[in-house]
Amino acid sequence: MTTRVLLIDDHELIRQGLARAFERDNDMTVVGQAGSVAEGVSAFGDLDPDVVVTDLELPDGHGLDVVRQVRGSSDAVGLVVLTMHAGDDHIFAAMEAGASAFVGKDSKAIDVVSAARHAAVAPRTFLCAGLSAAMVRRATAPAPPKLSGREEEVLNLLADGIGTAEIASRLYMSESTAKTHITHIYQKLGAANRAQALVAAMRLGLLDHAATQRP
Repeated sequence: MTTRVLLIDDHELIRQGLARAFERDNDMTVVGQAGSVAEGVSAFGDLDPDVVVTDLELPDGHGLDVVRQVRGSSDAVGLVVLTMHAGDDHIFAAMEAGASAFVGKDSKAIDVVSAARHAAVAPRTFLCAGLSAAMVRRATAPAPPKLSGREEEVLNLLADGIGTAEIASRLYMSESTAKTHITHIYQKLGAANRAQALVAAMRLGLLDHAATQRP
């Protein structure tokens, strides 16, 4: 039985190259191609493929939008994410979205075909050459710094551009105490100044967390 494949990538040359790779496999055939999220989702509905191979970066959205929409409608469809961005965050995001496989664009075409074959047979498993190493890095990564409730309040005010004296006044503390809190925040975030502290806090999601604590 032939496996029907839908290719989604905004670069026609990549789509055509992949199509030729799949054509060399007697058990797989490309039934459609698309260059955007909207086109891909529409083509999926029209063509009912067994496997969808999608790029991550698309003109009107993200390849994971395709993965989530398709996975939301079927557990039986294979979903292969093909991307130039093979960082740990991308790997875990693809896995959590419901992808069957994650392949870097620096891989050989035959690796993409193999991933599609795996996805067709085991759509709810996750195949990724870098998954084991990514899991080790995640497990051994240092825990993010934890700010006290008071430090979160100070951080929030720093993000609002408020000076030390005004922070002290608003939080009913001495200016020296406010300076101590700011010093502790910088130390925990590995920052030398306010700008570095705010960048680090945003990267770690600490500003959003602090915002949820506001009355």
